[in-house]
Amino acid sequence: MHFSIPETEVRCGENGSSYVAYNIHVNGVLHCQVRYSQLLGLHEQLRKEYGNNVVPAFPPKKIFTLTPAEVEQRREQLEKYMQAVRQDPIVGNSEVFNSFLRKAQQETQQIPTEEVQLDVHLSNGQKVKVNILTSDQTEDVLEAVASKLDLSDDLVGYFSLFLVREGKDGSYSFVRKLQEFELPYVSVTSLRNPEYRIVLRKSYWDSSYDNDVMDSRVGLNLLYAQTVSDIERGWILVNKEQHRQLKSLQEKGSKKEFIRLAQTLKYFGYIKFDPCITDFPEKSCHVIVSAGNSELNFHVKLPNEQIKEGSFKVTRMRCWRVTSSFLFQQVPVANGTANGGSSGKSELKLELAFEYLMSKDRLQWVTISSPQAIMMSICLQSMVDELMVKKSGGSIKKMLRKRHNGSLRRSESQQAVKSPPLLDSPDSNKEAVVKLSSKLTSVTLRGISTSNSGNDISGNNFHGNFAFEGIGDDDL
Repeated sequence: MHFSIPETEVRCGENGSSYVAYNIHVNGVLHCQVRYSQLLGLHEQLRKEYGNNVVPAFPPKKIFTLTPAEVEQRREQLEKYMQAVRQDPIVGNSEVFNSFLRKAQQETQQIPTEEVQLDVHLSNGQKVKVNILTSDQTEDVLEAVASKLDLSDDLVGYFSLFLVREGKDGSYSFVRKLQEFELPYVSVTSLRNPEYRIVLRKSYWDSSYDNDVMDSRVGLNLLYAQTVSDIERGWILVNKEQHRQLKSLQEKGSKKEFIRLAQTLKYFGYIKFDPCITDFPEKSCHVIVSAGNSELNFHVKLPNEQIKEGSFKVTRMRCWRVTSSFLFQQVPVANGTANGGSSGKSELKLELAFEYLMSKDRLQWVTISSPQAIMMSICLQSMVDELMVKKSGGSIKKMLRKRHNGSLRRSESQQAVKSPPLLDSPDSNKEAVVKLSSKLTSVTLRGISTSNSGNDISGNNFHGNFAFEGIGDDDL
């Protein structure tokens, strides 16, 4: 998750005094407003629970009223603190931290705790109406949906709730996967836009796990509905003969055979993102990114109108990062002054950048500029988690049921996964990096201690990739 505190507001307290409110954004969206004293209270709880050696340092109190410069300095310090806490695999997934965020979200949106009916959509558009509390967290809502569908407990962890935006033109955009620190009802209603909805989809990448799901009647129906929907949206590529075969299986009601055939098709099980911009293989290229099969697939339109396609395997990504910035734009005001009035408008810009092993001794940064950059990052992390669990012989059910970001241990396996061809040949003008076997020591789970890129930012913004360590020099 990407935590930021991009701005502050001066608000009035009950006694008429003013205080600074910090706007905490999660994945670029306002999650809650909190005071310094509330964050200090959270810090003291975490310190009591985990100790000073684990919990990062907290910005100190000030005796006198803060100057504007000091307010800005504290905002930056609090932002770094929240990012550091969240990236700790233990503290960042603790109930203390998550419950604080859930309570703050509910208080900020001023939604009282009460019983409500929430619509959760299936992939085929069908609505599942569940009775919940407004204060129910993501796992509670997921279990309520599973219970309403009669989905067995063993299969609940194979599915997740996603916030999506479905436009009037039929467009379908993934906003994010709902997390344990948010309240789904509050998250969707606070957007005040009927285009946003909560959708139930499978949350794993390896199609071999489809077998577990298809053993259940309910699981089979859910997977079948998602597969049909993805084909209809053009996310799974189908030629005329395959389309004829699929239609025949549909008419016969052969759902398992339908899914088996779909599994052989290109982009089965992928999530497709909205068109965006990349700097690979050239700057300012239009690209459609899809995530699946342990890779990010690029369908690029070059400046010369040429179309190219290629894939980046997650096992060859040394690390990745998400960065956000607010762009301030001047917007003319119609009834301005004689000199022409204007007002300010801020626009969030999100970028996902990953460092990729292009060849045996050369790493290169690839950047994607997209409002869905954080959703892409979540996909990368979940694909890596799944690979690591599979290599270590762990339980996929346990991982999906109780996923802790960054808590998965790397396997001793050194199995390598080959990368398919990239869009373009490596740039020989780029500086070569050190030998692969020696550079692996710089990779950690929580961040990267050293780097070869001049564009790097602080280590806390990185997601280190243990799956990358499975590649040996002889495999490239």
